[in-house]
Amino acid sequence: MGIKYWEFEDAPLKEKLKDANAGTIARIFFDSETEAYRFAVLLYQVKKNGHMTLKQVPASIPISTAKRYLDYAVQIGLLKHEDREYELTDRFTKPLRNIATYIKEWMDTQRDEDLAIEFPGARTERQNKRGGRQHADAAASGPNGDEALEEKAQDAD
Repeated sequence: MGIKYWEFEDAPLKEKLKDANAGTIARIFFDSETEAYRFAVLLYQVKKNGHMTLKQVPASIPISTAKRYLDYAVQIGLLKHEDREYELTDRFTKPLRNIATYIKEWMDTQRDEDLAIEFPGARTERQNKRGGRQHADAAASGPNGDEALEEKAQDAD
């Protein structure tokens, strides 16, 4: 999701509202031009026809891709899916406002948080390097560099 907040502050929003379109909505959710285009086409088709089934998907968009995008629109609350039809809905606006309110409240509160308790299943240790360039002394000892690391550890003692 790529919300560029400065595009939706009061003054720019007034200008955007004069020419609201599916392309702007799609660009919020997709950075790729192709993905945004396909999402916008599908949203526009739903708006134009009042509803859409997978049989009505434009030929330029693969059915499986269309289903994935339409289901994503359902997941975020732009569409509803009932009886094999996708229709516009507005389950999106109120929750998005509430999320903004929640974030603002979090910013304004001063309390300590124990994130290790909040995310008990998260890996908290640093991962080992999995590739890329090796250090000169590690590269000299072999592919793993284990010997050089052991020598450095012994030298440090």
